[in-house]
Amino acid sequence: MEYEVTIGMPVYQVEKYIRESLESALSQTFSSIEYLICDDCGTDSSIAIVREYQANHSRGKNIRIVRQPHNMGLGCARNRLIAEAKGRYIYFMDSDDILALNTIECMYEQAKKHDADIVYGSMEKVLLYDQGRHVPNTKYSYKVFLHEDEFASWAYEKYDRIQASTCNFLIKVDIYKKNNIQYKPINYWEDFTTTMDLPTYVTRVVMLPNVTYYYMCREGTLSNYQEREHIQKEEILQTMRAVTMIKENSERVRNKPYFANRMLKVMMTCFYVCCTILRNRRNITPSFNNRELRDFMKYPVAWSYVCTLRHAPLFLLGKLPSYVSVWQMYIMGKAKHLV
Repeated sequence: MEYEVTIGMPVYQVEKYIRESLESALSQTFSSIEYLICDDCGTDSSIAIVREYQANHSRGKNIRIVRQPHNMGLGCARNRLIAEAKGRYIYFMDSDDILALNTIECMYEQAKKHDADIVYGSMEKVLLYDQGRHVPNTKYSYKVFLHEDEFASWAYEKYDRIQASTCNFLIKVDIYKKNNIQYKPINYWEDFTTTMDLPTYVTRVVMLPNVTYYYMCREGTLSNYQEREHIQKEEILQTMRAVTMIKENSERVRNKPYFANRMLKVMMTCFYVCCTILRNRRNITPSFNNRELRDFMKYPVAWSYVCTLRHAPLFLLGKLPSYVSVWQMYIMGKAKHLV
């Protein structure tokens, strides 16, 4: 059976939350939806709950479960969902978050109206540890981009202009398949390496002000390592590896008008990660040395090109002696209240 849209949901150890998430997906006002569940081999009853809906819900026949060979993580689960999807478009959601009732309908209407490669929706955080308070997370104005490089130029113009999360956009499955776009098999920031570069692969894009996704924030489940008292260095190293992958993918867009802004966005990310490490240095085990932080601030581009940029001092941090570089990071981070 073919569908217009596949909702792709990786599932791992979410038995407490998956009912509410599934209900929000199955209650969508849009009719032609495949519900593709990737079983990432958890040990709780999450998949048993999915099978219960598969057997008893009125849309159960549209639920399909694919199982990984073993627990492989979010990146590999998303790649499997892309490979298996029967919809023309795919929409990722996490198995502990909630969709608005008409999320797919309003996104699909815009996709068809403008023959869009991708449609982004706005998102809210729901702070369940603070009486369910709603906090805007990613709020877009209505925009339509129809010309080559137009969206990428806009997206990279400011640091936080588009979301880092893979959830809450409707995208043509062929964008992934024709460009061989893969999520990285890492546990932290696996989506950032892909969402950071998606603007370089799409032309026709719609941004919606509609809140279509509710990111459920529960006490004790915050993903930011900077919120914890004890942090394993390996977690941060995985984040650093993800950003390094983006640096290494730079040459592909070297001649694009947005290249310098894309490069700056990557470097700002590096700087923020380094400031987080400096702010939490006592809590990280084992610790980072100055050379590791300095080397993370290097960028694989000629210094002669960097010198033409107005933000050249940021790139200089990767060229200085390590102790001087880290001292400069600390001073700059203090000025921006990051350290």
